[in-house]
Amino acid sequence: MSEHDANARFLRESIVEPETIARARAHAVELGAAPISAVVGSQIAVLAAAGTARSIVEIGTGAGVSGLWLLRGAPNAVLTSIDNEPEHLAAARQAFADAKVPATRARFIAGRAIDVLPRMNEASYDIVLVDADPENVIEYVSHGLRLARTGGLVLVPRILAGGRVADPVQRDDITAAYRSLVQETQESSAVLATVSPAGEGLLQLIRLDDRA
Repeated sequence: MSEHDANARFLRESIVEPETIARARAHAVELGAAPISAVVGSQIAVLAAAGTARSIVEIGTGAGVSGLWLLRGAPNAVLTSIDNEPEHLAAARQAFADAKVPATRARFIAGRAIDVLPRMNEASYDIVLVDADPENVIEYVSHGLRLARTGGLVLVPRILAGGRVADPVQRDDITAAYRSLVQETQESSAVLATVSPAGEGLLQLIRLDDRA
């Protein structure tokens, strides 16, 4: 086993997922919602806590898994969750109810993110999580940076595309989009960017002051 594989296995086995999130995960898997891993979930919880997030948007509910992790880190935040799958939204609502998340802490928007995002308020959110429709990831990140306040975070899980991003032979459109995001955000003066390789990978962008 390589050092990378050993580290990945250690992290997978070390993260303790709260029971409410584990139940939401089991339901998400049944629905084919492909929730984020517990390794990435624990990272976004820490980021939400560190930034004392109060206003969060997630694009793609993961049937409640990602939202529960975010609110674990920022229990006083208000989460807006956007998804085009009514069944996934219903599962997320149930998962939040089971976790005793107050109804005032979450709102759910049914619809295509590509249609919903342009109508949302600019520079109004502490965190924007992008985890839906990978073919639209670049456009979603662009919207996310518009929605994030100065100093706010845009988070993109699955950024390593199962190892394809690091493989120059892989040139499909989705892999190319993820690769482009990593490269272009590293060179951008509008954001501070880094990538965590843990789990499925997590691109982390901080929106910088436009006036700087």
